[in-house]
Amino acid sequence: MGASGLGSRAIIGSFYEALNISEGLGWVPRVSMPFTSDQESETYKWLGMSPVMREFVGGRNAVGFRENGLTIINKTFEATLKVLVDDLRRDKTGQVLIRIQELADRTASHWASLLSTLIVNGETSLAYDKQNFFDTDHSEGDSGDQTNDLGSGDYSQLNVGTANNPTPSELADAFMVTVQHFFKFLDDQAEPINEFASAFLVMVPVNMWGAGNTAINANLLNTGSGARDNPLKGLGVTLDIVANPRLTANDDRFYVFRTDGRAKPFIKQEEEGVTIAAIAEGSELEFQQNEHHYGVKAIRNVGYGLWQHAIVSLLS
Repeated sequence: MGASGLGSRAIIGSFYEALNISEGLGWVPRVSMPFTSDQESETYKWLGMSPVMREFVGGRNAVGFRENGLTIINKTFEATLKVLVDDLRRDKTGQVLIRIQELADRTASHWASLLSTLIVNGETSLAYDKQNFFDTDHSEGDSGDQTNDLGSGDYSQLNVGTANNPTPSELADAFMVTVQHFFKFLDDQAEPINEFASAFLVMVPVNMWGAGNTAINANLLNTGSGARDNPLKGLGVTLDIVANPRLTANDDRFYVFRTDGRAKPFIKQEEEGVTIAAIAEGSELEFQQNEHHYGVKAIRNVGYGLWQHAIVSLLS
């Protein structure tokens, strides 16, 4: 069905219908915590972990919170589609509605765009502990120095033949040591913070997608001189892989996120959900310019959450 004869209310309805159908990219809710905002900015305090059980000797030992935090300032985002009145009148093949539905798809993928920017900039942008989100010297309380920014100096398995074109066998080893590293993280009381971890998401640039998929799913891996068992099989944890085409500048590294923790690596903050409005029939814009505008708006932003649930591994 074309848009010919449809008014702006019907076209807006088509947008919302498409937006409800389009759920965005599935990895977004797995790595981010949603929060509702009712003001210009929100401050998130990371108070440290709850105390560990101890023998009841000499009375109770009350442990207070440690105060770290970050502030996320809401931003207003928009996208506006211009539709010529004559194109609308002539549209019998649904081209205008396709553009409206594409606008809904782009709106649904906006969270992925914002979070991808955080991921790409994670080695130079501060987390709640005032260190870069991906950094080599995170430290809280009694944790000691810890790194979630890995390279071949940490694990020889990250030294591969070609950094932006690793083999499935090389990636299987690289994924293995990265997941293993999660279980080394300690909280501010020197307790393992990821000991219950059982589900991880591996995010790769497109150039590693094929090899990465094989690395995770194949039972046998070709080493160039024969086949070997895949070390990722039988780990007792779930590894899923997703390709992110927004990682073009970082084609020599991959990211692993813990997805089953109570806290997530990132924060999604929304003050005002998606709305769409139109300047259309009977407007001065229609009279003067012979066109209609359909404008989408949302007030939101993203920020860094728990760095202990995220690791970047640089291949070399």
